[in-house]
Amino acid sequence: MPSMLDAVVVGAGPNGLTAAVELARRGFAVAVFEARDTVGGGARTEELTLPGFRHDPCSAVHPLGVGSPVFKTMPLDRYGLEWLHPELPMAHPFDDGTAAVLSRSVAETAASFGPRDAGAYRRLVTPFLGRWDTLSRDFMSLPLTALPRDPLTLARFGLAGLPPATWLMKRFRDDRARALFAGLVAHVIAPLDGLATSAVGLTFALAAHEGGWPLPRGGSQSVSDALTGYLRALGGVVHTGFEVKRLDDLPPARAYVFDTSPTAAARIAGLGRAYDGYRYGASAFKIDYALDGPVPWTAEAPRVAGTVQIGPSSREIGTALRQASGGRAPGTPFLISAQPSLVDPSRAPEGKHVFWTYGHVPNGWDGDLTEAVERQLERFAPGFRDRVLARATAGPAELFARNANYVGGDIACGAASGLQLLLRPKLSLFPYTTSHPAVYLCSAATPPGPGVHGMSGHNAAKAVWRRLRRT
Repeated sequence: MPSMLDAVVVGAGPNGLTAAVELARRGFAVAVFEARDTVGGGARTEELTLPGFRHDPCSAVHPLGVGSPVFKTMPLDRYGLEWLHPELPMAHPFDDGTAAVLSRSVAETAASFGPRDAGAYRRLVTPFLGRWDTLSRDFMSLPLTALPRDPLTLARFGLAGLPPATWLMKRFRDDRARALFAGLVAHVIAPLDGLATSAVGLTFALAAHEGGWPLPRGGSQSVSDALTGYLRALGGVVHTGFEVKRLDDLPPARAYVFDTSPTAAARIAGLGRAYDGYRYGASAFKIDYALDGPVPWTAEAPRVAGTVQIGPSSREIGTALRQASGGRAPGTPFLISAQPSLVDPSRAPEGKHVFWTYGHVPNGWDGDLTEAVERQLERFAPGFRDRVLARATAGPAELFARNANYVGGDIACGAASGLQLLLRPKLSLFPYTTSHPAVYLCSAATPPGPGVHGMSGHNAAKAVWRRLRRT
């Protein structure tokens, strides 16, 4: 290792690894330091329940990963990353035994909403179809780290996306479409009436139509391992099992890039109270299951979907989000579920399955949501409990213990609501820089926010390499 590195990255999550890769492939000397014994952050795969059952402790399905503007520039397939597509990206069951779907096909998706809303949905998404590559790059590079390639489409997306989701949902006459769209917004644990929540739902819908909602073969660890393999091929160095408590713990470098929460970066780098006003949002309560067979869904569509949203009405979903954000655990939680072994049998022993679901609870909550979660699952998959071989539960404390970025169990690394959905971690045109000229932030606390897409790392790396080249 050189006596003076160009950049040191603290944290080996997808954003930290992406930042390191982006700097290394531009010729800079880079080293990554990770506190855990393995790389991954929110993209890991572990045996949490029984031997042979490989679970994703956090993220499992990656619509923004397969469509990531920066991942598309990397040869990650050479390092073991392979995307597997379920027959349906997502299904949303209802109490009557039917389901709406989010399909690669706009026509199939629209038809699942019923004749009264099929046209409204097509009109909503049609202006953006076929433009994902430029739109995602423009949208996910905000604030101004790159000039828009298609400013007219970006402006149109902004007009549709800036209002609250509750406004956009008024386009639909029936609640099937409203409920599915509300569920899309809930992926960032944001109340439906918040600023720009329409953009969240629209982004997930467009991602499904353009690239699907795939899972990596072998689990989410494959994303992190591929980034690590590419980084090492470029000459970068990765140190695991190395907890950083202050900057003096690290070797000398021209820049330090933190894939951590803002408060952790402030503590380690001595930034004082720079991020005291940063808000952490509601937590997840997650359960990983080892199952004796597939989930016995009543509706047909969830049986072939990689992701299943469980909340039969927009009102029920909105109530659950408000309660979790307001400090109360929902009695009827909205659930997001993933079924990796439907498309990747290597994740479980033959004939068995892994299944993953979470609801929302207040930040730092110390209760047990298992009964409420399984009551919801039984509502749409009677007999589910009979398939359970083992379960591993993780509330806020356990999520934080697994990943220090999840403060209070907030898997979005900061509340994705209000202005903080767009202006993270504080009001600034340069959110990746800090008050220390050599310290940068690249975690999901910076734009474009949560998700395994690497764009926060890419945007931060751009700020770093521009400074390093000037100096």
